[in-house]
Amino acid sequence: MASDDTRHDVDTLTDLAFALFKAAGLEPDKAHAVAEILVEADLMGHTTHGLALAPWYLESIRNGVMTKAGQPKIISDRGACVAWDGLRLPGAWLTSTAMDLAVERAATYGTVTITIGNSHHIGCLAAYLTRATDRGYMVLLASSSPSGASVAPFGGTRGVFTPNPIAAGIPTDGDPILIDVSASITTNNMSSRLIAEGRKFEHQWLLDRDGNPTDDPNVLNDGGTILPAGGLDHGQKGYALAILVEALTQGLAGFGRADKPEGTNASVFLQVIDPSAFAGEAAFVHQTGWLADACRNNPPRPGVERVRLPGESAASRKRQALVQGVALHQGVFDKLRAEAARLGVDFI
Repeated sequence: MASDDTRHDVDTLTDLAFALFKAAGLEPDKAHAVAEILVEADLMGHTTHGLALAPWYLESIRNGVMTKAGQPKIISDRGACVAWDGLRLPGAWLTSTAMDLAVERAATYGTVTITIGNSHHIGCLAAYLTRATDRGYMVLLASSSPSGASVAPFGGTRGVFTPNPIAAGIPTDGDPILIDVSASITTNNMSSRLIAEGRKFEHQWLLDRDGNPTDDPNVLNDGGTILPAGGLDHGQKGYALAILVEALTQGLAGFGRADKPEGTNASVFLQVIDPSAFAGEAAFVHQTGWLADACRNNPPRPGVERVRLPGESAASRKRQALVQGVALHQGVFDKLRAEAARLGVDFI
């Protein structure tokens, strides 16, 4: 199903989302962070991780799965290395707060790494990256969910991992390069969307419980799994990446599958790097700018208009949406209206 034809003002959508989460019981700073990150995802065109997540988040608040108030527990703080227990607080607020802290400290330490265990879902990773790249810093961000198991190790048939996204923001002498990829070939949220819409994937990106490839996302409700990135041919690459993400997130945060956690949760790895602490900012953007130009100017193969950089299409969609308004995925606006009626929030 396509997006709604109606385009919505960005500030109005953000205010609506803020009002919904505040009415549901989140503290104002947390409600604002969640609203901002979800709308940012929609601005970039990542609609499975935008306001489509709002009803699920609101349900988590109602059921006590998402903690409404408070601060993370500090497990360790060595200045350049920090570990938090997120206490199931909103992932968007925890990650935004950690990003801002890392950016602040990077000026002193050069590189700052923060891990968060026991967070709630953090949404679209790309939505956080410009908080660092706007300052000229490089950033790495990864997330996993220790209670989820929808992706099998390559060659296996039983889920061990979640899609395990990893993202990077890389400053250049122009727009930053914004990378946001998963260790799996598709995601749980996209699978859920296709199931709800009665559709299948364009390719055989899943396995049924017996290990047979399929394009039917319904197999995930019967012991099936999502293939690692690389699929049946080269899935060992996504499998290896999934292990790396789990070590960075769950291992360093100290909250993972070995603890057998239940409910919605996430472990997060975040690292901000100041190029001036190394060869220098000018040297950094000289190299990344050259690389960006080399990719963009590469002769395209037949059928391809031009070579794009990671994040380029998302940046274009955001610029357009800021002028023309945000187009939400079909049905999302109606679900927001229903949540507003339930919470007594004036609807736009």
